[in-house]
Amino acid sequence: MQIVQYPHPALRFKSVPIQEISLELRDIVRQMFELMYAAEGIGLAANQVALPYRLFILNLTGNKEEADQEHVFINPEIVKRKGTQEAEEGCLSFPKLYGKVRRAEEIVVEAFDLDGQGFELTVDDLASRAIQHETDHLDGRLFIDRLSEADQREVQPKVKDFETLFRRQQELGVIGTDQQLEAELRRLANAQGAPA
Repeated sequence: MQIVQYPHPALRFKSVPIQEISLELRDIVRQMFELMYAAEGIGLAANQVALPYRLFILNLTGNKEEADQEHVFINPEIVKRKGTQEAEEGCLSFPKLYGKVRRAEEIVVEAFDLDGQGFELTVDDLASRAIQHETDHLDGRLFIDRLSEADQREVQPKVKDFETLFRRQQELGVIGTDQQLEAELRRLANAQGAPA
């Protein structure tokens, strides 16, 4: 398992709901936390590790030692948004690329945890921003889509660099073709929408 970079097809793939919380799913979550900490992130969506499941993880401290701050969101839905805020965002699938994104200031999110228990959270500030960012991932939406037109033009050369590098790795056979990657995403998504 590894964090995929833009323009990997998984990043535009709409995730499917998880049907069952299995040992395999728990193992996926554990590996995702390890990858997130290694990359010095605070959140990671399943799409970012090329898995088409409606799942993301968060630890707003970004600190592995603060495991009590780890949160798992299974089949999350944002049910209420209030106010607006604008702040700089980055993404582990776009290393060293940042931009200002406008989002809701406060949200209410509903999801399930790894024990299958439903929960509802009302959050603002960084937690609100992180949850909206990761939920966007699950819908195949990226933070660069939410930049202003001027900012999109500004980051375009860096985005082009990610595309060039990705296509080069495909030419070298390091990464499969888009068709192969999409076929694997569909296969995983069709397997009941979750690991068995």
